[in-house]
Amino acid sequence: DQLLPGPMAARNRSFVLWLHGLGDSGPANEPIRTFFAAPEFRHTKWVFPSAPNSPVSCNNGAVMPSWFDIHELPLSPGSPQDESGVLKAVENVHAMIDREVAGGIHPDNIFVCGFSQGGALTLASVLLYPKTLGGGAVFSGWVPFGSSVIERISPEARKRHLFCGRME
Repeated sequence: DQLLPGPMAARNRSFVLWLHGLGDSGPANEPIRTFFAAPEFRHTKWVFPSAPNSPVSCNNGAVMPSWFDIHELPLSPGSPQDESGVLKAVENVHAMIDREVAGGIHPDNIFVCGFSQGGALTLASVLLYPKTLGGGAVFSGWVPFGSSVIERISPEARKRHLFCGRME
């Protein structure tokens, strides 16, 4: 990471937090960064955290990297949700974002991206963050919570920039 000179250095930097899918790891996703070689990304800080290892119900309780529990696959609108696990994971993502904001990166320059389970966590994290972020990108994710959490999303958050795409 190259630092910009002057007092606006942190404000002009950007931050991308990339969240992996179930059973994957942050380091395994780091090559994604190579697709962003444009000059606009030269002052971007990238972070690829790994989910903690925990038992996953849909995989017969096998312990693996997981942001929260998934009760069944395939998912359907009636699938049970681990809302408390999702909200705990959201708190952890918000803590990572808060560290960058405290370090001087403006929330407008912060982007959260994720694939599959990481995409679901991205959606929840961006919509529930108390400040407006630059945006989020959800790849093959889903809405990981029900109406009780949806009611907590502020009207301002509903205007946030989110890209949602499906990868096959």
